[in-house]
Amino acid sequence: MSTAKDSVTETVKTVVYALLIAGIFRSLFFQPFFIPSSSMKSTLLIGDFLFVNKMSYGFSEYSCPKLVRFLCPISGRILASAPERGDVVVFEHPTQHRAFVKRLIGLPGDKIQMKNGVLFINGVESVQTPDGVFSETFAPQGAAGNTPRCANRAVGLGGECVKERFIETFPNGDSHKILNIGQSRVDDTSVFTVPNSQYFFMGDNRDNSADSRIAQPTGVGFVPEEFLLGRVDRVIFSAAGKRLFYFWTWRLDRFFEEIV
Repeated sequence: MSTAKDSVTETVKTVVYALLIAGIFRSLFFQPFFIPSSSMKSTLLIGDFLFVNKMSYGFSEYSCPKLVRFLCPISGRILASAPERGDVVVFEHPTQHRAFVKRLIGLPGDKIQMKNGVLFINGVESVQTPDGVFSETFAPQGAAGNTPRCANRAVGLGGECVKERFIETFPNGDSHKILNIGQSRVDDTSVFTVPNSQYFFMGDNRDNSADSRIAQPTGVGFVPEEFLLGRVDRVIFSAAGKRLFYFWTWRLDRFFEEIV
C-alpha cells in the first residue's frame, strides 16, 4: 500500500513540476499564438501558428499568463529593448485584454497619417509599388468560419476572391507587403502624434483591420509599451481548416516561413 501511495505522490509531483516548468517557459521565453483573423493578410493567414518571442522587448506584468499575473508584480518593463518600426508584434489590447497581432508603424514621437490609402510617417510618404494581386478561395475560413472580403465583390462560394497587393516601403527603406480592398473610412485620417512610451500599429490587410487608426475600445488606439508581449519572426505551422488534425488542409509551404 505504501508503495502505491508513493507512486501516486511521485506522479502528482511530476505533473505539478511539468506544469510549473511549462508555465515558466511560456511566461519568460515563448508563447504559442494562433492567427484568428484576416487583419495581417497576406503576411499572416488565418490558421497560422506562431511562437511569440517574449525576450524581444523585455518583460512586464502582461508577459505573464492572466491566471498567474498576480505572481508578476512588475512595474513598467524590465530587461527592456526597444522595438523597431516594421516589427510584427503580439500585444495585449489595453482595454479588451486579449492578444492582437499587428505591424509596428509608429514609434514614440512619430507623426502618422493616412492620405488616400497611403501611409505618411513624419510627413514622408511610404511609397507603394504594385505587386499583382492576392488571390484566395471565397469560403469560410478558420474556426470562426468567416468569409474573406474581396475587391471583386460579386463572388460566390468557391469563387476567386482577389485583393490588390502592394509593396510598401518605409522612409528608412524597409519594405513589406500590404493589401487593398477598396476605399475605407481609415484611408484618410488626421495626424496621429504617438505619445512617449507608446506605439502605433496597423494591419497589413489595411481595409480589414481594427488598429491604431481607430480609437479604443473598438479599435486599438495607442498601445503603451507594457502591453507588448513580443515579436513574431516565423510561421511554425499552418492549417486552413477548422481543426488542426484535418491534415488535408495543412499549408506545407508555410511551415517555418520567415515573417517579413
